Amino acid sequence: MRRGLWFVAGAGAGIYAMVRGRRAAEALTVDGLRDRAGALGVGARMFRDEVAQGRSEKESQLRERLGLVPHGRPELEGGRHKAVDPPTPQEHDEEGST
Repeated sequence: MRRGLWFVAGAGAGIYAMVRGRRAAEALTVDGLRDRAGALGVGARMFRDEVAQGRSEKESQLRERLGLVPHGRPELEGGRHKAVDPPTPQEHDEEGST
């Protein structure tokens, strides 16, 4: 009985070591390293998006608390340049022909 137990324990440890070794070898191949780098990039983007969302929510809360909430859509104030209407299709055709 005792020998059978040690045999099973040794076989289990051998299989465990073999699986771990195979995983480590696969992780150190070019494809494995590329997968890890891609996963790191995805994780960084997700973290960046969550931080940006939290910052935006907190900024909105602070603006409401301090009474700095803008009313409606913000408009640009007067600039140095005069607004010009885009040319009509007829004017555009006349400019293009020489």
